[in-house]
Amino acid sequence: MIHIVFNEADVDVLKKAIELDETLQGDVILIKDDYAVGPIKEIYTNEGIEARKQWWREVLAGSENEGKVETAEVDDMATVVDLIVRLARTADELVYIWAAQNKHDVSGYYWLMSQLKDFQGRLYILYLNNLPFINEKGLIFYPEWLSQIPPREFLKAKKLARPITLSEFEVDPDEWTRLQNEDKGVRLLEGGKKLGQKDYDFYDDELKKYITSDWQKASKIINNFLNKSKQTTGDAYILWRLKGLMASGGYDVQGELKGPKDFEVKAKSAQAATVTEEAPQ
Repeated sequence: MIHIVFNEADVDVLKKAIELDETLQGDVILIKDDYAVGPIKEIYTNEGIEARKQWWREVLAGSENEGKVETAEVDDMATVVDLIVRLARTADELVYIWAAQNKHDVSGYYWLMSQLKDFQGRLYILYLNNLPFINEKGLIFYPEWLSQIPPREFLKAKKLARPITLSEFEVDPDEWTRLQNEDKGVRLLEGGKKLGQKDYDFYDDELKKYITSDWQKASKIINNFLNKSKQTTGDAYILWRLKGLMASGGYDVQGELKGPKDFEVKAKSAQAATVTEEAPQ
C-alpha cells in the first residue's frame, strides 16, 4: 500500500496513524508543490513545467527558500514517474490518496490523478469532505487539513476509502484541463471537488488591510493576513504579493525586499487614515 498526501504536516500524523493500525502499513509519499497557485497551463509538457519553475524562482527570490526550485527533493514529476514504475512492476500495489477539504489538497489531487488513468481500480481516494471528527478535547470539529485530525481518528477515516471511478478518471482530468486553459494564478475551492480561479492579484486587497500607518515587519503583516483572513494561501505567495505592492510605490519601505523579517512597511500619509479605518480589529 502507498499513501499520498499533499502537506508536510500530514506525513507525520499519517505515520502515527499507521502505527496504530497494521492494515494501513505502507509508504507515505508527499506531493510537495502547491498547485493551488501559480501557472498550470500545459503543466505536463516541458515548456509548462519550466514556466512553473521560473515562476517559483521569481516568487522565492531573496527569501530563505531561494534556490529550492533547482533541488531534486521538490521534483514532483520524478515522484510520479517513480510511482508509475512501482505500480507497473507490482500488480497488487494499491494507492490511497488522502485529501482534506481545501484548495491545496484538491488541486494536488487533480494534478496527480490526471497522470494515473492506467491504474484505475488500484487508486483509492479518501476525501474528508464536510466530515466530523473528534479533537483532543473530545469536541466535534470539521478539519480543513489532515494534520488537524488526531492519529486515532484516521482509523475511522480509512473506512471512507473508495476506488476512484472510471467516470471520475474521465471527468476530473477534463476539469483540470479547463483550469489549465483558463491560465489564471489562484485556485479556490467552491465546494466538493469544484475549483474556481482568480487572477494573481486576488489576495492583494485583503493584504492591504493589514498595512497600517505604523512601521511593521513584513512578517507581522503576513501573519495577520494568514490568521485573520477568510481566504488565505501559503506565506511564500503572500510575501511575493507584498513585495509587488511595495514595488508599485504606494507604500513606504525600509530594509531590503528579501525575507519577511528583512524589511518594514507602512502606508504613506495620504492613504494612512483610510487604510487604518479598513484594518480589522
